[in-house]
Amino acid sequence: MKKPVLVVMAAGMGSRYGGLKQLDPVGGHGQLIIDYSIYDAKRAGFETVVFVIKHAIEESFKAGIGDRLAKVMEVKYAYQELDDLPVGYAVPEGRVKPWGTCHAVLAARHVVEGPFAVINADDYYGPEAFQEIYSYLCSHPDSRDTYEYAMVGYLLGNTVTEHGHVARGICEETEGHFLRAVTERTHIEKAGHDARYTENGGVTWTALPGGTIVSMNLWGFTASFLSEAQRRFPSFLDRALAEDPMKGEYFLPSVVSALIEEGRARVRVLRSRDRWYGVTYQDDKPVVVQAVSDMTAKGLYPENLWGGER
Repeated sequence: MKKPVLVVMAAGMGSRYGGLKQLDPVGGHGQLIIDYSIYDAKRAGFETVVFVIKHAIEESFKAGIGDRLAKVMEVKYAYQELDDLPVGYAVPEGRVKPWGTCHAVLAARHVVEGPFAVINADDYYGPEAFQEIYSYLCSHPDSRDTYEYAMVGYLLGNTVTEHGHVARGICEETEGHFLRAVTERTHIEKAGHDARYTENGGVTWTALPGGTIVSMNLWGFTASFLSEAQRRFPSFLDRALAEDPMKGEYFLPSVVSALIEEGRARVRVLRSRDRWYGVTYQDDKPVVVQAVSDMTAKGLYPENLWGGER
């Protein structure tokens, strides 16, 4: 069995944040959020990281992240581009929006051959999450009849921001802690200790308890997921090009849910007691900086992760 690799979705330019947020330091020695994720992944056992980026940010990404991390991990690249489509399909005129998270993962199909974990570049997940997902991937190959996947779930109340709305995958579990379904909600706002979401621009709202389990795009898959994602992509494109050609997205949770409904896969919902942090908006950054400072003071991380200046 091949060793699990880490796939990092880093193609987004952070339009709401106002720049290439993956290159914005949060640590005292210039460390980025992704530095902490790679540090946690490495000590959990991961040895190879695949960054999914766009060619447009390749130079700045390699200079700010990839070349430096290549000194401590094997680094590979995959490229999420709008025109990476099946034969017979073309990008609609005027479309600039990426095709979504599942398309980002699919971009890694040329460099990933075995089990892999998936994370966002601009989210802090905590050490326990990487330990859980690495251990699971090492011990759960696909069975003869079922794909064996996993995800790390977080409490919704610990993942929303004070400064705007977020998108989250809302999870339903079986009694055995397997995922029953995950539904992408693209406009969730904090509401006291809980949250709420809207699907019509704020005309109506639906309450969500803070204890709801959500996906933060920390998934564990076998290579079978890449084959399934590629096989299902044309059907998604047929619908998207007919119904929403400018904004339709191939969401990773949608493919997972379809596989579960068909009985082709089961997804174990793992738990992390670590708090999630992320920078969606400029005003989120001071919160993350303070959290990193506090965790460093408690000894969870060294002052300088890699033993040298950034």
